[in-house]
Amino acid sequence: MDIVTQALLGASLAAAVAPSHQRRLAALVGTVAGVLPDADALIQSGEDPLLVLDYHRHFTHALPVIPLGALLAALLLWPLLRRRLGFARLYGYSLAGYGFAGLLDACTSYGTYLLLPFSDYRAAWNVIAVFDPAFTLLLAGGLLLSLRRPASRAVVVGLALAAGYLGIGYLQQQRVLVVAEATARARGHVPERLHAKPTLGNLLLWRTLYAHDGRIHADAVHAGFRLRHYGGDSAPLRGPVSGRLASPASGPSAGPPSGPLAGSLATDVERFRRFADGWLVEQRPGEFGDGRYAMLPTRIDPIWHIRQDADGRTRFVTRHEMSAVDRA
Repeated sequence: MDIVTQALLGASLAAAVAPSHQRRLAALVGTVAGVLPDADALIQSGEDPLLVLDYHRHFTHALPVIPLGALLAALLLWPLLRRRLGFARLYGYSLAGYGFAGLLDACTSYGTYLLLPFSDYRAAWNVIAVFDPAFTLLLAGGLLLSLRRPASRAVVVGLALAAGYLGIGYLQQQRVLVVAEATARARGHVPERLHAKPTLGNLLLWRTLYAHDGRIHADAVHAGFRLRHYGGDSAPLRGPVSGRLASPASGPSAGPPSGPLAGSLATDVERFRRFADGWLVEQRPGEFGDGRYAMLPTRIDPIWHIRQDADGRTRFVTRHEMSAVDRA
């Protein structure tokens, strides 16, 4: 999720386990520890634009790495806080702040390597968007009240409400998946894979995807008191590049293997397919997009693409433009 929410979660967890007289210090430690896993976003290369996609939410988010990550946070803070906190306490607050960062990211749709080095499975539970102000405010409210009145347990209440919000996201997702499956079957399709994720900032409007016969189908569902379905677009899934490995077993089936590409682009397309969890489309010739994301939930018009420039280098492209018609 966004870095502010990660900081608030880390601060809240550390404050929740601290005695009242150390709650503010613990919140400071938890803030640093909570955002430290996202330092993997700094692993970038001007020569390889996909490197950041390969390593974001990678080893720093893995559950087995939590003790080491917390130790690093504690060592970074020790010179500043050694006069006010013993190292054991400092490490404990760092552990609380660091420990749930990867799990929170796994609640979104991006994909998080929780089980490295034992498995390269990318967890994406799709129960909350990467930014949701309601979830963030629940954490912020409890934490701020608790920092203002350290003897109160408002931070625990805030964490409980935030956990409940994630639970609501799961229940909403299950409601939406029922509609998505029924929609597919009404079209005479047998969905090989169903995917439902909330749109940005809310748990009411959801984007659904399913794969059938080598095509991706996008729809939207408004999950209020009653469920409303909005039909959307479909497009061919891009098949594996000839001579390359197919998409992961967890990904949807695609069309037949695509024709030959330039060597470096062929490699990068397969890397990007893995990032997209197999939902790879080619909406424009030579431009490959992550079909999971679009500005409108009913469209297959990816906001993230890769393409090869005239100089033979792969370029990572983002598109967030919306026309007046799209905004309406």
